Formats: sequence, structure tokens, C-alpha cells
Amino acid sequence: MKVRVKWIEGVAMLGESSSGHGLVMDGAPEFGGRNLGPRPMELLLLGMGGCTQFDVLLILRKARQDVTDCVVELSAERAPDDPKVFTHIHAHFIVTGRGLDPRRVEHAIALSAEKYCSASIMLGATAEITHDFEIRETETLVSSGT
Repeated sequence: MKVRVKWIEGVAMLGESSSGHGLVMDGAPEFGGRNLGPRPMELLLLGMGGCTQFDVLLILRKARQDVTDCVVELSAERAPDDPKVFTHIHAHFIVTGRGLDPRRVEHAIALSAEKYCSASIMLGATAEITHDFEIRETETLVSSGT
């Protein structure tokens, strides 16, 4: 995998992925940024969220769970001193579907955290990572003929 990061101006950068996608990153105004894009550390957290959600959805599909939506809300704390690594990350999964088995959802999250999610496992070298989840039932809309 190769990526390229090109300085634009101030502390703004253009990240280009080997898959042909680009995004602007920027720093906070107090460091010369103009809020043109997310901070690089935010992207690390977003990457972990995307990586673990990908795993969980794949595992639940293989388990024939009828998932209609999945949201992962992540919160993180960082060390006060440089390098300001993540010290604690919490991932809260909101899984919506029809007749979801809580044991299968819990198992999918555990498999992602312990075996499959490269980002979680790497970030786990400096951060305590915790998870929880909630299950929401997909509402069935009933329409009346008029």
C-alpha cells in the first residue's frame, strides 16, 4: 500500500490514496490551520471505526443476521504530552435489524477487536480499547390503502 501527502499551504495537506481517492487534512486554527479538513488523528480514529464496522458487518452477514443499519460511535482520550497518542478508545455500536441475536452481535464485535481489525489491534498497543453495543429493531411500516 502506498499513499502520498502533499503540502498545500499553512498546515493543510492533500492525502492521496493508492486506490485513487483524495482528501484534505488540516490543523486547528491555533496551529495555523483553516479548518479545511479533518485532523490527521481524527482520520486514525475514523479509520479504526471503518475497519471494525467492516468486520462486524461481514461477520454478521455470514451469520445470516438481517442487519439494516450499523453505526459506530467512537470516543478517544489522548496523552497530555508528546507524542499525544490515544490512551483510551471506546467504540459504541448501534446495530439495527430484524430479529438480531445479541450473542452474535457481541461475538462479531469481539472477533473484530481480537482477530480481524488491523487498526484496532495497532491502536491497542497504546490505548485501552473498550466496546459496547445496542440493538435496535427495524420498524415495519404499515400503510393503509386509501
